[in-house]
Amino acid sequence: MPSSLSARLLLSVSLVLALFFGLTVVALDRLFREAGERAMQSVLEVHLIALLAAAEGDGSRGLRMPAQLPEERFSQPGSGLYGQIRDASGEIVWRSASSAGAQLAEGPVLAPGDREVVRLAMLDDIPVMALALGIEWEFADGSMRRFEFDVAQSLDLYHAQVERFRRQLFIWFLGLMLLLLTSLALLLRWILRPLRRIETEIAAVEAGSRAELGGGYPSELTGVTENMNALIRDERARLLRYRNTLGNLAHSLKTPLAVMRSALQAGQPDLAAFDTQIARMDAIVGSQLRRAATSAGTTLGHAPVAVAAVIEELRGALDKVYADKQPRCLTETDGNAVYYGDREDLTDLIGNLLDNAYKWSRSTVRITAQAEEMGRRRRGLRLAVEDDGPGIRPADAQRVLARGARVDEQAEGHGIGLAVVKEIVELAGGSLTLGVSPLGGARIELSIPPR
Repeated sequence: MPSSLSARLLLSVSLVLALFFGLTVVALDRLFREAGERAMQSVLEVHLIALLAAAEGDGSRGLRMPAQLPEERFSQPGSGLYGQIRDASGEIVWRSASSAGAQLAEGPVLAPGDREVVRLAMLDDIPVMALALGIEWEFADGSMRRFEFDVAQSLDLYHAQVERFRRQLFIWFLGLMLLLLTSLALLLRWILRPLRRIETEIAAVEAGSRAELGGGYPSELTGVTENMNALIRDERARLLRYRNTLGNLAHSLKTPLAVMRSALQAGQPDLAAFDTQIARMDAIVGSQLRRAATSAGTTLGHAPVAVAAVIEELRGALDKVYADKQPRCLTETDGNAVYYGDREDLTDLIGNLLDNAYKWSRSTVRITAQAEEMGRRRRGLRLAVEDDGPGIRPADAQRVLARGARVDEQAEGHGIGLAVVKEIVELAGGSLTLGVSPLGGARIELSIPPR
């Protein structure tokens, strides 16, 4: 079986067409032969009637035929048209000159009014079709006598016509089948062009000359190409995350290493401080490795993660961490708000935003989550976190999103929280905006479209 879909389809259609055309040829051949036989019988009946009209009774209660018959072929030897008359005893009372001594019929004479069509072979095995008709002739003296009129015509012309018809039928149907297969091959080439385009673009993506598959595909292939692009983007996102994780890890380890180096250079190493920094480094390494293991973005095959449950889990943990401030956290969550992706990504995203809000707030934090209907099979997500702290100046809006950047260098942290949030949002195909909250502090809003 060929591996190509086009070849398989063409082979299957060829077999079906060959079977269909074969049955059609057989049916048409049979119809043509039956029509030819009926036409020949009609011609024989005409010749038989002509013989009946030409026959005359004689005084000896016999029949005689004129020397010149209306149909000249009866008088021409080997013309292919033959005739004879038999009496009630089966004796031949007249035979056409074309018969050349051959007998057209044998056996009992047909009863008056009976007719019979037979195929037989004359001299030299010439096949003929013969028509016999039994009659009762009334003579001038009122006497009646039975006769049988026989006419026959050679089948050579009929067989030649059948063979010519078969050849023409075969040639026409073969040409028609080749035309149909050629048309089908061209049609398949046009129909399967998008699939060949997908193959070419996938090869270009593998070679690095394209970033992803293009657009403009038929509706039946749109889902395939979109999901393929999603997989390509997610794979690139995963590689990007690995690189960013290494950068984040190196950046995060700088501070603990600097503290330990300073203690060693001072000549007064504090083992307790060393233990604290080592524990901190271990936590940083564990956190970054966990982040690297997650699949960035809203990839295919992930079950939806309920956003409200993650928010409640993180709010409970942060309420304990910031128990000394005891900020009030207001939540407004839509029950339909879900995230199609890794739960750890969503936890990092909301956790970093809430942690910053708790850290910089004076008394109030507010988080809003709602689903976005965009006419797709999946829903999008819109999330906003606000606080009543000092906020972020417009001049610092872009800087705080960079890795390692902090508005207040004296505050605790490594300056990668918002960078991680931005990374997760962008890898998911979303957008992140920083603004001013009605509460007076910062408002960080993100939108993640359906994938």
